[in-house]
Amino acid sequence: MRVGIVARRGSEQAAALAGDVREHLHESGIEVLLDEATADALAVDGNPVEAMSDCTLVVSIGGDGTFLFTAREVGTTPIMGVNLGEVGFLNATSPDDALAELTRELDHIEREGEPRTRTVPRLRVTGEDVSLPPALNEMVVMGKRGPGRGADFTVEIDGSEYLDSHADGVLVATQTGSTAYNLSEGGPLVHPDVPALVVTDMAASDPMPPLVVGRDSEVSVTVADDAAVVADGRNRASLAASATVTVSVADEPTHVAGPPLEFFSALDKLD
Repeated sequence: MRVGIVARRGSEQAAALAGDVREHLHESGIEVLLDEATADALAVDGNPVEAMSDCTLVVSIGGDGTFLFTAREVGTTPIMGVNLGEVGFLNATSPDDALAELTRELDHIEREGEPRTRTVPRLRVTGEDVSLPPALNEMVVMGKRGPGRGADFTVEIDGSEYLDSHADGVLVATQTGSTAYNLSEGGPLVHPDVPALVVTDMAASDPMPPLVVGRDSEVSVTVADDAAVVADGRNRASLAASATVTVSVADEPTHVAGPPLEFFSALDKLD
């Protein structure tokens, strides 16, 4: 059994907890891979996060940003998120419970051969000369933001036109991502058990209400001007004028291990 640990970069609290988890696992005879930045902070050997893709389980220590980074690097490998107090909708385990929950999960793996997980959908984007990793929260097609900027967008849902407007951008979120960038742009909260996509236009001149569609829908966005498509706020690809991209659910989801999320309790952190 191999367990990876990825901690929030630059956080003494995250590095200290990662050290405690590492020591706990070593005492149990389990091989541990620690991300390079955290390993430097602890003065031990580290590994690239992508090398953890063949681990039995990866522990992400931090907020949703750390979880998103980990998920992007390890693909479908199960991830258990430990929340350090931020608004964490992907991290259901508190620092105080981290060792107990991890032990419980590893005991289950010993008995059953694999961790208990829930699947969380990811988004893919397709289009000419567009290549981005899947997104756990959202894909955004955006023009140049600022006064007098933006771009002209046309959005179709499964071939039917939904909006045609000048806007800063168009955001397509999973139910998981509804609590992130989508919410700040006026989109709705979606319970994690609802299999849906959310389409939200951003500062449109002729706005449409945010739209919730079925998970199997395809959202096609055509932009009249030079623009970009951005996955989870990090990975970006340029789009030429008149380009069309299609956003849909990716074939491979993220697998989240650990206790179930208390969704309504987590909403308190949005205040």
